[in-house]
Amino acid sequence: MIETFKTHISETLPFLKDKKLIVTISGGIDSVVLANLCHELGLNIALAHCNFNLRGAESDADEAFLVNLAEALDVELFIESFDTKQYAEDTKLSIQMAARELRYRWFEELIALLKFDYVLTAHHADDNLETFLINLSRGTGLDGLTGIPEINDYIVRPLLPFSRTDIEAYAKLNTISWREDSSNSSTKYLRNKLRHDVIPVLKAINPQWLQNFKNTQDHLQDSKVLIDDYMTQVYKDVVHFDGDIIKFDVSKLLKFPDPKPYLYELLKPYNFTAWEDILKLLKSQSGKQVFSETHRLLKDREYLILSSNTSQDAIVEAQYKIPKDLKSLETNFGTLVFETVSELKVSGNQTIFVDQDLLQYPLTVRKWEQGDVFYPLGMRGKKKLSKYFKDEKLSLLEKEQVWVLCSGNQIVWVINRRSDNQFKVTAETKQILKIACV
Repeated sequence: MIETFKTHISETLPFLKDKKLIVTISGGIDSVVLANLCHELGLNIALAHCNFNLRGAESDADEAFLVNLAEALDVELFIESFDTKQYAEDTKLSIQMAARELRYRWFEELIALLKFDYVLTAHHADDNLETFLINLSRGTGLDGLTGIPEINDYIVRPLLPFSRTDIEAYAKLNTISWREDSSNSSTKYLRNKLRHDVIPVLKAINPQWLQNFKNTQDHLQDSKVLIDDYMTQVYKDVVHFDGDIIKFDVSKLLKFPDPKPYLYELLKPYNFTAWEDILKLLKSQSGKQVFSETHRLLKDREYLILSSNTSQDAIVEAQYKIPKDLKSLETNFGTLVFETVSELKVSGNQTIFVDQDLLQYPLTVRKWEQGDVFYPLGMRGKKKLSKYFKDEKLSLLEKEQVWVLCSGNQIVWVINRRSDNQFKVTAETKQILKIACV
């Protein structure tokens, strides 16, 4: 295996040879063999071990074993201890997800503080098969079937081409000792159940099952490359940006014989699952919405508009009170700046000039509400804000972001859009107040 591993590094991962590397190590056979292989090749490695404190004395024994291993290999060993159960409770994560989050956060800290280049993990071909079956059982797209990536940012997995059988044979041949994790024998977790009860049956049916699986996954990865290339062109044609807002052109999506797979490819990074509901959005009336855990997709006239998921509690936000002498106020939408000036200058949507003596303090800044009316500067009479928004062709998303500055019950300024005629500066004005949003 050492020669095959050496060839794999030289041909596929040559950049590792002159880099500073962390080998993540649990004490189990996979990571111990990876550490030994890297040491045999003379790579510049250090070991990093997470003690999750989930197995009592067994966890402590793993740590002691790795101290001896690091001394034998003459490499540095970093150990971090975590209260994983408490972290899982605090974050409402499963133990497995909590451990994963703690582990990778620590790796990032090591890279930043000690200037390591890459983190090597001991995932191998059998792990890849297990991940494939887990994703398949939960329902997944092509991304979930193409396997664990060999390189993912700073994470590199040099053992992916090798099977568990290869690793065990190398350890036996070289009399390498390791620690057995008692939790690996339990079928409580889906991965272990697949490892012990399902995959051995598949291999018994066909001894070439793992190799055939690899061939299939290679074909799936090739297909993914073709789809990604094609979707790059679709993205350019369908997607439009309006500041931080992402819009999807409904008319162009409806030109596809079946828009659903296109919607899936365009929206899968945003954690949506209700694909039938999203498909219905294309022909629904404006204002219809579909939510994921993190995002919202809104139908607005000729577009589907994507934004971060905003809860109803967040939409109705606290009001801001502004006393007379306040010079500036930081808000969720920017900083309001108040300045008494001696003359009126040309203003835009972000700056207005008002007659200060007409203001009733404290002023209030709040989200607009249904039923609000104002007297738009330059017009006669009043207008409902809802009608003003319709005339301005504001989307539902844009309406939700509208704030108003009020004097008592009267609107002074639809912030960054239009000031009110009742507070305009006239020849009789004695004090001019400049208000800007920056």
